[in-house]
Amino acid sequence: MIEKSTDATGASVTVRLDASGPVGAYAVHLTDESSVGRAEFVDPGTDAERIFFHTEVDQQFGGRGLAGLLVRAALADCIRNHRTVVPVCPLFARHLRKHGDEFVADGGAFRRPIPTDIALVTRVTRSGA
Repeated sequence: MIEKSTDATGASVTVRLDASGPVGAYAVHLTDESSVGRAEFVDPGTDAERIFFHTEVDQQFGGRGLAGLLVRAALADCIRNHRTVVPVCPLFARHLRKHGDEFVADGGAFRRPIPTDIALVTRVTRSGA
């Protein structure tokens, strides 16, 4: 998945999916290809869900709306791939509290995290597997 967009300053950015490891991420890149932010996730062994647990944008790029671009691109990709979103990350949780009805109306699905979701994220991030 590659999604081109512009940030709040009008600069071109690209959001790309990297799901090659045990911890996947949607990363936002500037035109020079440098990565300046990530929304990290774990897939719990099925293609049905995606657990988002951490989103971060480099401080020097704060205020440009990049975190919001990451969240919206990741959620749109989950809609396209019929994945239920599990928002452990506070940014994703806040976005879905505010825009959850719109997300569902667009074909998305989400559920609240449960203790086994937290345990899986902890295990994967500590062990790398």
